[in-house]
Amino acid sequence: MGQAAKVLQLFKTLHRTRQQVFKNDVRALEARIKINEEFKSNKSETSPKKIEELMKIGSDVELLLRTSVIQGIHTDHNTLKLIPRKDLLLENVPYCDAPTQKQ
Repeated sequence: MGQAAKVLQLFKTLHRTRQQVFKNDVRALEARIKINEEFKSNKSETSPKKIEELMKIGSDVELLLRTSVIQGIHTDHNTLKLIPRKDLLLENVPYCDAPTQKQ
């Protein structure tokens, strides 16, 4: 896959992740503007090393958003209701009534 195709794939992946992570949050969904600005500002970059570095940053941001961000809704003055996505809950360790001790 060519470098331009990889950049385009990362661009699309960041936008898909943004839509999933910030679902129903109009203000947070405006992160699309920042994503577009960052890609546009580096559009004329020609150095393969710099492009790889920028792609690494973009991939890290996508991973961070997908694995670490959780939505919260103010339900009361001092109360937040957390809305975890299903893919965040998959890594939880199941509850065990009788844990075993490590040797």
